[in-house]
Amino acid sequence: MTSLHLPLQFLHHPAQQSAGDPWLLVLMHGVGSNEQDLFGLARMMPPQFHVLSLRAPYVLSPGAYAWFEFQVLADGTRRIDEEQERESRFLIGEMVTSASQQLGVPPERVVVGGFSQGGIMSLSLLLTQPDKLRAAMVWHSRLLPEVVPHIAPPEAFAGKALWVSHGSADNVIPPSAAQATRELARGLPLALSGSDFPGAHEIRPAELQGTLAWLQALSAQPTAP
Repeated sequence: MTSLHLPLQFLHHPAQQSAGDPWLLVLMHGVGSNEQDLFGLARMMPPQFHVLSLRAPYVLSPGAYAWFEFQVLADGTRRIDEEQERESRFLIGEMVTSASQQLGVPPERVVVGGFSQGGIMSLSLLLTQPDKLRAAMVWHSRLLPEVVPHIAPPEAFAGKALWVSHGSADNVIPPSAAQATRELARGLPLALSGSDFPGAHEIRPAELQGTLAWLQALSAQPTAP
């Protein structure tokens, strides 16, 4: 197996060599979790995918990490640490580029994905650095207003894809957050997929199956830029 040297802690589930041209899926956990959280899904992914599960850089407590810290204000709005978010987004971008080069996977076969805060980072990376990847997979997340001014020009999203799914009874990040993400995405020339699923702030089987079907269909499409 290829020995990867990357700027963040990670776990690697390699692609099956017999599955054809390799793809790369980079997974990012939610706040207060770690790289073990989503790594359990790696074996369910299509066999042509290398799966990297990352550990966020900011330590909250032993075994608990965040991509950025935030406060919930009295009116319910969230104030993020913008410097931490920018630094994490830069590190993720560097990691995606380095991993794709080391694994021999071109950007057209790279997908980033995550749950909650990890999904926020996936969405933000696609919107601000679309040249590094093909698609983003966003579970139970939201669009950061702080990222909107830095969205790439519309023409940069030609051929890109975005999966957005959410829990219809999510009590941590409301379903309206997913709707806001979809509204923005519909204004860009990318392929938008996904829907709301019954459940709260969790990935239930139907949502996972829908995501896997989307990944499989994406990887069956031509990858020429």
